[in-house]
Amino acid sequence: MIRIFSILIGAFFSLALLLAFGTGAYSYITEPPAKTAEARFHLKPEHLDLPSNGWFGKYDKAQLQRGFKVYSEVCAACHSIKHVAFRDLKALGYNEAQVKTIAAKFTVTAKDPLTGEVKDRPGVPADRFPTVAYAGKGVPPDLSLITKARHGGGGYVHSLLTGYADPATYKNAAGEALPKENQPGDGLYFNPYFANLNLSMPAPITSEGQVTYDDGTKATVEQMSKDVSAFLVWTAEPELEKRHQTGAWWMGFLLFATVLAYMSYRNIWADKKGH
Repeated sequence: MIRIFSILIGAFFSLALLLAFGTGAYSYITEPPAKTAEARFHLKPEHLDLPSNGWFGKYDKAQLQRGFKVYSEVCAACHSIKHVAFRDLKALGYNEAQVKTIAAKFTVTAKDPLTGEVKDRPGVPADRFPTVAYAGKGVPPDLSLITKARHGGGGYVHSLLTGYADPATYKNAAGEALPKENQPGDGLYFNPYFANLNLSMPAPITSEGQVTYDDGTKATVEQMSKDVSAFLVWTAEPELEKRHQTGAWWMGFLLFATVLAYMSYRNIWADKKGH
């Protein structure tokens, strides 16, 4: 008798579950939930064409140096790259003297090996970029791994930097105006590439010539945004070229081994198939 009751109770709950699921599915199909303003106005990052893209991509050192210059003169006041050491900049094409000069411009808080006292000193190549002491509200994110932490990678950074718009006149692809309740308040700025549409960072790259490139490249807003995005792709994955080279070598080896194994198979078993 207990077994029968158990079966009936189980069947009742299973039926109730199926009924609830069916009702919910029917309601979702016939009356789908209205999209939020964030869903209607948020844009996916645009693809950014960089030399490092693809299986055999390589970094453009000249572009990385330009991107580092944009970071140093525009972004470094608020954002750190604490996972990058000064000596890593040699991979961008800087020589040892240039790296020492760059490091010395930064103040690093470190322990004196002789006295054990913690004090400030000029940076040396072995140091990492120091964390920025930001005086404003909130804590700006560290940019070392930002292109790995955000969907879209370098394309996200580039889209965000060039995507600021006037919320009063902005319209989405459907021609809808941004609702007043979603327009930025004091200290916020509208950007459709940001998840909730409004962020506290004003557009950092605003005008042509904001940075003067050493190689004579014209510093347009588009160019500066692209270059600093490429630099941040490098900070997140400095071993990309080596990984690509290793992958290509192993793919070639596996292809050779596969052909060799197939030829061995044909040679060893060719005269035994008829038996």
